[in-house]
Amino acid sequence: MDSRKEIGRRIASARCRRGLSQAVLSGLVGRSESWLSQVERGQRAVDSHTVLNALAEILGLSVDELTARSGGCPSRYRAASCIRQAMMSYDGLSCLIDPRHTEASIESVAWLRHEIRRVNELYQATRYDEAGARLPRLIVAAELGSRHAPAAQREPYQVLRALTYHAATTTLRRVGEAELAWCAADRSLAAAQEAGRPLLAAVSAYRLGHVLIRLRETGKALNLLLDAADALRRTVRGSLPPRIAPVVGALHLAAVTAAATARDHAATADFLKGARRIAEQLGGDRNDFWMAFGMSNVAIHEISAAVEFGDAREAIGKGESLHLDALAAGLVGRRSQVHLDLARAYALQRKDAAAVNMLLEAERLSPELLRYGMRPRELLTQLLKREHRASTPQLRALARRAGVV
Repeated sequence: MDSRKEIGRRIASARCRRGLSQAVLSGLVGRSESWLSQVERGQRAVDSHTVLNALAEILGLSVDELTARSGGCPSRYRAASCIRQAMMSYDGLSCLIDPRHTEASIESVAWLRHEIRRVNELYQATRYDEAGARLPRLIVAAELGSRHAPAAQREPYQVLRALTYHAATTTLRRVGEAELAWCAADRSLAAAQEAGRPLLAAVSAYRLGHVLIRLRETGKALNLLLDAADALRRTVRGSLPPRIAPVVGALHLAAVTAAATARDHAATADFLKGARRIAEQLGGDRNDFWMAFGMSNVAIHEISAAVEFGDAREAIGKGESLHLDALAAGLVGRRSQVHLDLARAYALQRKDAAAVNMLLEAERLSPELLRYGMRPRELLTQLLKREHRASTPQLRALARRAGVV
């Protein structure tokens, strides 16, 4: 099957799953019903990147999922299957049924804490393959400890189980494994409830909110994030204490991402204002629960939101004035994100040479973020469609390294 027919088939299949008629879908993307009919039959190509993006968003897919060749995406996350198997493991179940039969040996609290810290460090350094290699054993150990530790130690193990699934959620979401990330986030909520830790539950809501955004459920994400932030505020009187404030601030920043994805200018500005106010009260940047909240991250979200709304000039102005050296050394992903957003902004202005330079800088910092990220892959696809090799001689090799061609 040639590429046009394959893309048309995928559009038709996704449209039917969504319960949309050709007339409705074509109207939503500003094209005629006959145009969509020809696309679905493979008689013509989707020749506009804007229309392709609109189709993907309405159908709840990524551009990669619509356009990837039949062999599948070359950047498939290799660790996903091992993580899935670990989450499906029920080692030691017989001990729950018959406590007299003890077959499970559990890892120490100290070992679990060390591994959780290491996985989070690897995630923030965008070393996703290494993080994924550690997660299966960590997940199995956290599950065993939460089930089979002595009663007096059960609560600490549930806390560690919640933190384990926080780490799994962030890693899986970043590499495009959204459905598996959703399962991990849901388990983190259950563990936080078992441990009786409301703050951990709020962090789980933050992680889950980002997964829902990735799944294009922005309305559900906003409701979840705002409910969690409001609930945390109700637990204290007066100003937010230092341990709670970063979590509320991070929930606001996740809401910024959801609102910007939904193209809601007013809500985006409101959530940015709330996050900025909390960051100013805290003073410097923090990394509570590995959320990297502070003024630097607020500024990074301002840049991302500007790009989302197509305001390239605003994004470039903010991005070029941002001092990335203010970020902690381990926050490689945050640094790379600025370069990726600037690349998108330059592409909006059709300054493709500048966009490629930004992508090369992002790759220098974080090749795995470029390889697994949906947005950089979509941008590379867009740049290739209008490639001018004399001005962007490094584009095709970069796209090849990212697995786009």
